[in-house]
Amino acid sequence: MHPSTLAKRVYLLLFAIIIAFYLYGLGKLPLLGPDEPRYAQVAREMFLSGDLITPILGQHTWFEKPPLLYWMIVLAFKVFGVSEWAARLGPALCGLLTIAAVWCIGREIDREDPRGFAFWSVVVTASCLGLIVFSRAASFDVVITMTTTWSLAFFLLHELRNKRRFLAGFYVFVGLSLLAKGLVGIVIPFGVVGLYYLLKRAWPSRAVIVSLFWGVPLALAVSAIWYGPVIVRHGWTFIDEFFIQHHFARYVSNKYHHPQPIYFYPVIIVLLALPWTPSLIMALAKVRTWQWRGGDTLSIVRVFSLAWLLLPLVFFSFSGSKLPGYVLPVIPAVALLVSDRLMRVFDSKWPLVVAGTTAALVVIVLNFGALRYASRESVRDLLSAADARGYAGAPVLAQRSDDRSAEFYAYGRVVYKPDGEPLTFDEISVDEARARGDKFVVMIPAEYVENFRGAPGIEIIGDNGHTAVLGWQLKHN
Repeated sequence: MHPSTLAKRVYLLLFAIIIAFYLYGLGKLPLLGPDEPRYAQVAREMFLSGDLITPILGQHTWFEKPPLLYWMIVLAFKVFGVSEWAARLGPALCGLLTIAAVWCIGREIDREDPRGFAFWSVVVTASCLGLIVFSRAASFDVVITMTTTWSLAFFLLHELRNKRRFLAGFYVFVGLSLLAKGLVGIVIPFGVVGLYYLLKRAWPSRAVIVSLFWGVPLALAVSAIWYGPVIVRHGWTFIDEFFIQHHFARYVSNKYHHPQPIYFYPVIIVLLALPWTPSLIMALAKVRTWQWRGGDTLSIVRVFSLAWLLLPLVFFSFSGSKLPGYVLPVIPAVALLVSDRLMRVFDSKWPLVVAGTTAALVVIVLNFGALRYASRESVRDLLSAADARGYAGAPVLAQRSDDRSAEFYAYGRVVYKPDGEPLTFDEISVDEARARGDKFVVMIPAEYVENFRGAPGIEIIGDNGHTAVLGWQLKHN
């Protein structure tokens, strides 16, 4: 068999295994945490209303994030129906597309130095724990990771092959990044490119400088498919909530209560890069030996990957609000740096063992350990128990807390206040309750459940360790 034919078959088998792994078990767990059920519910309401411009939650506008994830979920709901699996399909595909972008970079290196960089880049990217975990969640972080990876991959390909079409790809994906997570979609691509030239101590080529005059309008035109209509429709309300509150205030203050120390993200990157963290550290230990201004493919990729790693790390370290997923876009840079090291390893068996072991552990945890944890992070099963006790269809008095899963699993039943926040048990009057019905499902913090034991009209249905669900029946005089 010709070597090129064998290589194609190896890649086909490898990609088939990775695709199966990334799509496996997406619906095994309920939607978790504060974000997954909320984002899935926003997408459901957009899907049911047919309005793809205005994100809504509980029939109130929700301008926290741009629409690309919502659109992916809406499409999946339309094709496959409303489910956890469908809500997570788009992010899983984003994970796969991220792997494909890194492979495209690796293939360019193989053209000059055919020692398997592309193969290792696929193996490492696909088995990075950070990408695996976030690709299995309805999260914006993996969407912005995919779009920025493709934008930077296109720019790097232009640096290597000097073809204008790659610059066009860069700007198109910058536009998509704006649709994926807002202004950070500009900060990461342009920031990485700028830091790359700074580290290289070189000026951009004339083609790159000229491209700003046509590329920036191209990126804005792509993003304008949503920003244009939503600004026309909602004006200052959208601008204030989306840009001022959820961009600038989030970055410069602790308004959204996610404070972390300045060293938070180096620790997070160590965890996201597992099981390749030791290889990453060893790769970074060799930076002093690089040819920083070298014109060969590998030297360019090395410096570019370091800029790709450093820019998000530094930028988000100074943010007043810090969440682990913010630095997920560094994963492709981690993979490129680790692959550079693995390409030089004579024994090629141990990296495959590491990747295979990681995948096997993920499958084992998903099947035997994750559901127990997930039951503490979702009220899906508690709501099902309430329905079985005769509360099916009853209004739900949810908590104003990080757990927003009721908004997805009790769609159309959660009672909201005029400001769009859930109405809680301690805020509703008896007269208002009677006007809404005679049965309610009530959610309270689990530590308060004993306070209601034996109370008239209250039935304790159960708790998951975090949230307790009660049945409340009003007596009419």
